[in-house]
Order: sequence, then structure tokens, then C-alpha cells
Amino acid sequence: MSNNEDYDKLSPAEREARDKADRAREAAEQAALPYKWTQQLGDVDITVPVPKGTRARDLNVVIQKKKLSVGLKGKEPIMAGELCKDIKVEDSTWTLEDQETVLVHLEKLNQQQWWENVLTHHPKLDTTKIQPENSKLGDLDGETRAMVEKMMFDNQQKQMGKPTSDELKKMEALKKFQEAHPELDFSQAKIS
Repeated sequence: MSNNEDYDKLSPAEREARDKADRAREAAEQAALPYKWTQQLGDVDITVPVPKGTRARDLNVVIQKKKLSVGLKGKEPIMAGELCKDIKVEDSTWTLEDQETVLVHLEKLNQQQWWENVLTHHPKLDTTKIQPENSKLGDLDGETRAMVEKMMFDNQQKQMGKPTSDELKKMEALKKFQEAHPELDFSQAKIS
């Protein structure tokens, strides 16, 4: 049985307890990393502490489509490895702040996807639990807005025990087919 099936069988209180435990584990794993990171759908921002008094010329920062490395010249990198997803190198930057923090800004290639981690060998976040900041539907492009509105409608329908938009389309198509073929007997038909 998969984790999703296990999760679906939990009571609301058990789900809340599991979610809380998962968030605590994720927070502990993220706190142990040598950097902090945040993300929006379109980008990732990473802060990497370096020794006070560090100058930009002391740093070795490499930003590639699938790789990232941040460290001091002549030393082991503070963080280095394969990025979990591709980035737009030309729109990604880094800067040194207050001679003690390297700020790395990565523009995601796919700006409609949450990252589970920055580097593939680091612990993953459960991206299904991400709750993005509120935004207005009017801020979204037409295709994204339509997708979000459909998801919102489907969630409302499920909560009320009613059919989703896809199920409604299937029911409508079946009704039209039945009306177009009155000579067929559908009384014994089952829909799976």
C-alpha cells in the first residue's frame, strides 16, 4: 500500500498529527543545511552564510543550468551539486551582502512547479503541502487562471459530494449520445 493510500485512510485528527510531524521533520532537515532557501513559483532565493569580512573576490560561485556551487576560493564548497530542476542561467544572479552572506537568486525554467529541494542530494520537502501566498486571479495569465478556477470548482464540488467538472463533461457527453441514439436501450448500462 502506498503512502497516499495510508494517508487517505487516516482520520482528520490523524492527518493533522502526521502533517505536523512531517513539517517538524522537514524543518529540522532544512535547519541542518548549510544555507537557507525560499521559493515562489518562478524563482528560488538562497542565503549562504560566509565568514564575516568575506569579499566578493574571495568567493567561487558557479551557476549553471543544472548545477550550483557556492564557496570560498581554495576551500571545499559550502554547497555544491546538481540542482533539482533546470534554471534560466542568464536571469540568475548572486551577490555578497554585508561581507557575510551570499545571496543567490535562481530563475526557474519551469515557473509553474514547486521545487522539493535545491540540490538533489539534500532532503526533500513535501510540495503538495505548500500553501502559496494569496494572489488575485486577475494577476494570472488566461491559461493559468482557467486551470486555477477549474481546480477551485472541482475542490468545492468534491467537498459537497458533487461531480467534478470532468465528471460533469462525461455525464453531458453520455446524455447527448443517449439523446442522439434513442433506439438504443441504456437502462442496463453501467458507467465505470
